[in-house]
Amino acid sequence: MALAALALFVVFMLLAGGVRTLIQRRRTGDTGNRRRWAARGSLEWWGLAVADLGYLTVGVGAPVAALAGMPPLAVVDHPVRHGVGVVLAVFGILATFGAQLALGASWRIGVDQTEHTALVTSGPFRLVRNPVFAAAAIVFLGLALMVPNPMAIAGLAVVLLGIEIQVRLVEEPFLCSVHGATYTDYASRVGRFLPGLGRLREPNTFNASE
Repeated sequence: MALAALALFVVFMLLAGGVRTLIQRRRTGDTGNRRRWAARGSLEWWGLAVADLGYLTVGVGAPVAALAGMPPLAVVDHPVRHGVGVVLAVFGILATFGAQLALGASWRIGVDQTEHTALVTSGPFRLVRNPVFAAAAIVFLGLALMVPNPMAIAGLAVVLLGIEIQVRLVEEPFLCSVHGATYTDYASRVGRFLPGLGRLREPNTFNASE
């Protein structure tokens, strides 16, 4: 199962990073990658760095540790849970890639504060505001269930922390500043990561702590 988890992580990175970047370059002439523009030590830099650490811990560290003999946590170590993990990981990979494609020319890795891309509210964005991150979280939950050792569980917590930093403290304030009432109205109707949950209470105000 450790090798399967490692293989699925590689597939996820190739699709979500490599293939999506190539598609973006072919369609727009731009890779869409803005992560290098984040100032070292900024909130965005921390959000991306923490998420990357979590990704590598769950996707590489945990399987390697399992192969080296690290025992799983008994409370979650069960063949059925391993199978559920495979299903979640595969579904999450496909959902992540699909949500990335739904962004079209607006797809970005990271934020350029001077750039004004179109606000996408169609497709999976009708259900949740951040389907890419929500689906990625499902991927790593699935991988952690496939190899449920302490490293995987710790890495999953780090993944979720990085996503929260990037979404709540970087991307949502940026979208609010760029799109104003259009975004806050959208955010008041659509949940952050799950349908109906994490909506803004006031259509014309933004509160990253919601």
